[in-house]
Amino acid sequence: MGMTRDHCGRRTLAFRFLAAIATSVCALAIAPADSLAAEPSPAQFVATPVPPQQIDAALARLDDTAASILRRSRIPGLAIAVVRDGKLVYAKGFGVRKVGEAARVDADTVFQLASLSKSLSAAVVAQQVGAGVVAWDTPLVSHLPWFTLSAPWVTSHVTLADMFSHRSGLPDHAGDDLEDLGYDRTQILERLGFLPLTSFRASYAYTNFGLTGAAEAVAVAADTDWASLAERALYRPLGMTSTSSRFSDFLARPNRATPHVRANGAFTPGPERQPDAQAPAGGASASVTDFSRWMLLMLQGGTVDGRALVPLEALLPAMRAEMISSPSRTADMRPGFYGYGIGVGISSSGRVTLDHSGAFAMGAGTTYRLVPSLGLGIAVLTNAQPVGAAEAIAAEFMDQVELGRVSRDWYAAYSEAMAGLLAPVGSLAGKSALPNPAPPATLTLYTGRYENPYFGPALVTQGDGGLTIALGPDGAQRFPLTHWDGNTFAFVPRGENAPAGSRTAIVFAQSGSEPADELAIDYLNANGLGHFVRQSP
Repeated sequence: MGMTRDHCGRRTLAFRFLAAIATSVCALAIAPADSLAAEPSPAQFVATPVPPQQIDAALARLDDTAASILRRSRIPGLAIAVVRDGKLVYAKGFGVRKVGEAARVDADTVFQLASLSKSLSAAVVAQQVGAGVVAWDTPLVSHLPWFTLSAPWVTSHVTLADMFSHRSGLPDHAGDDLEDLGYDRTQILERLGFLPLTSFRASYAYTNFGLTGAAEAVAVAADTDWASLAERALYRPLGMTSTSSRFSDFLARPNRATPHVRANGAFTPGPERQPDAQAPAGGASASVTDFSRWMLLMLQGGTVDGRALVPLEALLPAMRAEMISSPSRTADMRPGFYGYGIGVGISSSGRVTLDHSGAFAMGAGTTYRLVPSLGLGIAVLTNAQPVGAAEAIAAEFMDQVELGRVSRDWYAAYSEAMAGLLAPVGSLAGKSALPNPAPPATLTLYTGRYENPYFGPALVTQGDGGLTIALGPDGAQRFPLTHWDGNTFAFVPRGENAPAGSRTAIVFAQSGSEPADELAIDYLNANGLGHFVRQSP
């Protein structure tokens, strides 16, 4: 298994855990469903049988597994659902919705799903594909004629499938930095054309706003907005009554989980994460009971309760390997793959798995894992920033299902892997002030308006407390600057991509008695776009 991390230290934590999958799974795409049930192909053969009583035993131990991980991780609360053979067989909550309050988590408590939203969105698009509204190979510009990427040929050819499998060539987490600065969905999508591209359809980079752009195109084709389309095409027909892709709906739920962040070893309520800009990629919310309905849909090839909702031929492409997301680092290591909004892998017992994890640094950690050959799935939702608790519960359960035992300390493994995701970012993070810094120039030489085609304006002003920089639309995000050394100042970024302890440098290009010509912010320079040019004094 592996996880997505921003290569420059900045991260959105809308990450997912992937296993690997046999390349021969493509046989599933062309074999009729009835023949699959009657006679598995060699590519479906698994040499390690799972007797029903082994699944029964895993279910019987799930309460203890959850209680143990809750105690070790110290997260406030979580909820678990398990589906088996077309039925919801386990749904339970543990812990509290909010630290300091008595309300308990139950199976109907609504959580932010973070990147599990991508998998729900894949089913929404598949439903629209089945209805003939779009096709997986529909170019985005067919419905978003204003959408551009930095290569014209890619602009005209990039499809829904390309964006849902993260193979557009956009850089890792493209546009997430704009979301932190307060830009809305359309503003962010309009700016993706300034970003450099890597090889089209030959490289994998996880992009929330690439997938969001594809979903937006589908919504336009359906003549509605994304949240309404998701409700109409998926949530309402499945009976997912507490599920929504609107943040306002999440806030309105009386039984909802408050997000929590860890400080000094304890979890405390954090600021609310408002993910509407990337709703198709990370903005859905649901209870585990509701989410179980989606798991049943996937495991039963687009049907629930005997009702066909999504044609299998439209749904199956989302469930099979499209891109290598985690190349093998050694010859004996299973690679990881990605479908359309869904991770595709292979378990240690040799079974194909479908999975995804999601998280907000501002207080959510979620995961699911499906094993189609067993008709089995588990989802774990938590109300704390990611520490590996959700993934550990799912992994222990599946170990007990497939192996009859727990193969390793999964919480220790996942919590260690997660630690780096919550590390502070910025070149000055963790550094002490210099003992003898060079003095700054006269502060008025730094003030003025600077422009950047991707990030927009940066307005530097002087007040009684020193310099302040305003970024984002209409200067929505304001940061006080602290002098560091010479023409270098520091500020503390905030948002989903800036965990506690982050601190970045802002360097002015200034000499003598002349005003600064430009400024550079290292936190925003992952793609070489962090330079702002002066426009006025």
